[in-house]
Amino acid sequence: MVKMKKRPFLMASLTVAGIFIFFLLVIFTAGMFGAGSALVSVGDKIGILEVEGAISDSRLMTAQIKEFREQSNIKAVVVRIDSPGGGVAPSQEIYTELKRLAEEKPLIVSMGSVAASGGYYLAVAAEHIFANPGTITGSIGVIMSFQNYQELMGKVGVQTEVVKSGRFKDIGSATRSFTEADRFLLQGVIDDVHQQFVEAISAGRNMPIDRLQPFVDGRIFTGRQAKNIGLIDELGTLDDAIKYAAKVAGIDEESDLVYPEPEKINLIDRYLQSAMSRFFGVNLNIKNMIGPQYLWTGY
Repeated sequence: MVKMKKRPFLMASLTVAGIFIFFLLVIFTAGMFGAGSALVSVGDKIGILEVEGAISDSRLMTAQIKEFREQSNIKAVVVRIDSPGGGVAPSQEIYTELKRLAEEKPLIVSMGSVAASGGYYLAVAAEHIFANPGTITGSIGVIMSFQNYQELMGKVGVQTEVVKSGRFKDIGSATRSFTEADRFLLQGVIDDVHQQFVEAISAGRNMPIDRLQPFVDGRIFTGRQAKNIGLIDELGTLDDAIKYAAKVAGIDEESDLVYPEPEKINLIDRYLQSAMSRFFGVNLNIKNMIGPQYLWTGY
């Protein structure tokens, strides 16, 4: 009698285990062969790169760009940009890698809600730029900001003594005000970095610099305004950009999409990021940016 009672329980356990294994196999198979897979499979592909949020570090994105450039079955790449820009150096590093990619494969940009300042800087590396009519873009300019706590420190009786090798060594210090010489020097830095931005746009959009001058004072545009000016090529969605990429690459527009492997984050870091974002509105992925920035601060 005891054996008879155990047998149905054993059969039920095996059945549940079999169902569980079956669903695991289904999920694994879908991950391997489904469109949009991060895994490499045979046949012609379209690579999808995503630039989201402030640009504070270029290392992950440049590695992803290099990987797509080296994969022979990726025939074209679409970059989806939803970013207000960020640091000058990481923006320039990503732009440089995108230009190298564009020399070997069709590179198309699709703008999301915002592709401003450094986000637009990346876009001009592409041969064709799509934006939605209501996309916010432009903000072609450079900004550098400093805090000044001198008056507050004086009220609480705190003083700072500085020993320096030259009059500009503590430029931007939070414990003293700018001198006219400080401001003149920093303006020269900003103007040069701004000129680099304008030159990249002139080359990427095949527009003379004098024609660009009215539009490079930091003002923003809608996608529709940007098209009328010539800052983008076409109004359209991400799907439109993907279809265009397939067309210029000479492959089926139903070709599989390939995304980079997601960045691996351990469980503790993932939990901390989620908690800080949910309760305090802090994104731990965004590093503190210093120096001049290609950044739209209205984001």
